[in-house]
Amino acid sequence: MKPPKKTNVERILEAAGLPYAPHTFDGRDGQAEAAEIAAQLGIPPSIVFKTLVTETERHEAYVFVIPADGRLDLKKAAKAAGVKALAMLPLAKLFPLTGYRHGGCSPLGMKKRLPTFIDASAETLPELYVSGGQIGLNVSLAPKPLAALIPATFAPLTQ
Repeated sequence: MKPPKKTNVERILEAAGLPYAPHTFDGRDGQAEAAEIAAQLGIPPSIVFKTLVTETERHEAYVFVIPADGRLDLKKAAKAAGVKALAMLPLAKLFPLTGYRHGGCSPLGMKKRLPTFIDASAETLPELYVSGGQIGLNVSLAPKPLAALIPATFAPLTQ
């Protein structure tokens, strides 16, 4: 039997020597909510993080990694990014820009390196869970080494 194929996220983490653990769950084609994912993995929803991509009116993209049970505050996000205003990236632009589908978007391994910010609530966590680069796969790892690898900045981002 062949071992499961590793995702780009897993290859990037291994190449960087960062310890991580893969976790599979039923992603329901990208429609699984944070509470469902956390329940399937037996963890609190507050440590499951989602990756959101936004854009300015000039179509400059920014990435925000926030607790999946929270809401991105676009004003706080714009302030962190140093821009006037942000809007969520239209879904049709997600795959061409990042190489990821909705429900499987990871802050690691995007087609293009985009300015990335992680919610400040993650900075003191021993670990967080982010998408492993495909629907139904998360990876858990320490937030500070993740931020250093991306590179990402910690900032208050949620309402």
